[in-house]
Amino acid sequence: MIHNISYRVFVHGTENEDKIKDALITLFPNISFEREETEGYYKNPVIILKEKIDKKREIKEFIQRLQNINEKEKESIFHDLERKMDDNGNLFLRFNKQEAYHGNWKIVEHGDSIHVRIKIAAYPAKKKVAIKIAQDILG
Repeated sequence: MIHNISYRVFVHGTENEDKIKDALITLFPNISFEREETEGYYKNPVIILKEKIDKKREIKEFIQRLQNINEKEKESIFHDLERKMDDNGNLFLRFNKQEAYHGNWKIVEHGDSIHVRIKIAAYPAKKKVAIKIAQDILG
């Protein structure tokens, strides 16, 4: 049902990288981090943490935890599923970094967050089919 999951998060110079890593571990307990150093628009240092997860066990664990988020967050995903899914069957979710650090999964709309892309295995590979699968997964 899921091909892979990838995440990306920007660690700004004013943020503690270890705390951001702890926030990521809330979402993905068994991850390693691909780390890239870059700079922002104003030449400020920015670290990008990212990874693509394609191990079935890790995907299954993430989906099980996603299915158990509180109803308000689940409704937020359901309500915006059409907008959060692209034509290739990628479901895009953003999680609040601070809330994740505290062990909570909170869906947000702003860019300063943990960006998660879930590649839905939809046959045929159409948005409509992928949305139906995502609805089934989320219960």
